Amino acid sequence: MMNTLKNSVRLVGNLGTNPEVKSFDQNKKMAKIALATNETYHNQKGEKVTETQWHNLVLWGKQADIAESYLKKGDEISIEGKLTSRNYTDKEGIKRYVTEIVVNEILMMGGKK
Repeated sequence: MMNTLKNSVRLVGNLGTNPEVKSFDQNKKMAKIALATNETYHNQKGEKVTETQWHNLVLWGKQADIAESYLKKGDEISIEGKLTSRNYTDKEGIKRYVTEIVVNEILMMGGKK
């Protein structure tokens, strides 16, 4: 049980983008989506403050199919997945680092619209 908790992420938030879906050989699909999570608190002046964190989600196979068919910007979802990191060199030769969440499970929230 503890091994599955070592790299586990659970988030509830709203989609900041429509899914960007790509198809590869052998009908393999990948979808990328930005997820926003909000934290609200009151500062020392008593003012309500909302801070938004953005998370990059990657979905493969059936999860990508679900995203393509049913998800759109603004939808509230709950996800479970794992953190992954990678790097690449951009066109200007600068090394860039990316942290993403590879989604294992997705739950659409909010009911029918």
